[in-house]
Amino acid sequence: MAMRIPYWHVDAFSARPFGGNQAAVMVLDEWLPDDVLVAIGDENNFAETAFVVRDETGAVDWELRWCTPTCEIALCGHATLASGHVLLTRDGGDRITFRTRQSGILEVRREGEGYELSLPAIVTTADTSAEQAEAIRLLGAEPLEVFRSELGYNVYQYENEAAVRALTPDIRGLEQLGTDQFIVTAPGSRTDIVSRVFVPGGGVDEDSVTGSAHAALTPYWAKRLGRDRFTAHQASTRGGDLTLRLDGDRAWLGGPCVTVVEGVFYFAG
Repeated sequence: MAMRIPYWHVDAFSARPFGGNQAAVMVLDEWLPDDVLVAIGDENNFAETAFVVRDETGAVDWELRWCTPTCEIALCGHATLASGHVLLTRDGGDRITFRTRQSGILEVRREGEGYELSLPAIVTTADTSAEQAEAIRLLGAEPLEVFRSELGYNVYQYENEAAVRALTPDIRGLEQLGTDQFIVTAPGSRTDIVSRVFVPGGGVDEDSVTGSAHAALTPYWAKRLGRDRFTAHQASTRGGDLTLRLDGDRAWLGGPCVTVVEGVFYFAG
């Protein structure tokens, strides 16, 4: 059966088109089969496509899922911010809540000229295991320290921003290590911290601006900086700036969004 799905292309964590991280946001009447969602994510060919369906339980506003070009994932920050931007712009209001399948309830609220997104803070611990040696070799430079979450977020701290920008990882080698995120970070020159994020096993060689990675970087750097609020820059080709704050077990990520394309995705079924 043919269907027409409302579609938005949003650049998240950017106040101008062609910056930040691209996401497709698609509003469904009901959930399509899982393989169809992944196929649509592949067709869109962004790091993530967000799918939303009205929540009927009354607990939250919408259900939310995300797909890369190759798989469904457990958490995506920038596509959640993009979804909040689309729905708050279309429907009005100051805040919106989403129920997810693996990451609990997420919230997007208006904040100044942009938005603020609440994600579960991802706590990492020091990892000196032998398994990290191969990842470090593939990243191409020895970090000062390595921290990891069992959720698959690996944080490698380097001395300065120049060291982070100079890395030329073996992407195809990292791809063989699974779907983990490889997050390289350092104190920033223009912002408090800087990072780059590689997820080749999940279909994203180098991500433009990664919300979920900053859910791990927020508690990591809050401890090292000795404060719960700071600024961040993801040094990808497109680049993106964020504000970060730690509030208990929540990481709040702030930034603007801009709609680049609004239309209809025609699906022949």
